[in-house]
Amino acid sequence: MWFTRFAGRAAHIAGTPWIFALAVGCILVWAAFGPLLGFSEVWQLTVNTGTTIVTFLMVFLIQNTQNRDSAAMQIKLDELIRATKGAENAMLDLEELTEEELEQFRATYEKLAREARRPKGRTAAA
Repeated sequence: MWFTRFAGRAAHIAGTPWIFALAVGCILVWAAFGPLLGFSEVWQLTVNTGTTIVTFLMVFLIQNTQNRDSAAMQIKLDELIRATKGAENAMLDLEELTEEELEQFRATYEKLAREARRPKGRTAAA
């Protein structure tokens, strides 16, 4: 539970303009030190290591928030399907199906869409 709150808050903060400006500032400071340090390997390694660490950690934070957002969206969509009269309740757990089962549903709905776009009075043979 603490990680969920932390990840959500950290991902939110990381997406602010202030953090972007801070990141740009860090890169500018690092670049300014290049000539002073003779563009040494340590100078290069500093930015490489820093960006690698930040990227590595952010992947987990962002993935956590994406997983939560996806789950919440899925629940909302499931509720809309469930509450809509005439809706196909078989759609409620599509995310649990195999690729082959999803392909069958997709083919069915593509056929329905083609039929809906067909001009009135024309049949499939026409």
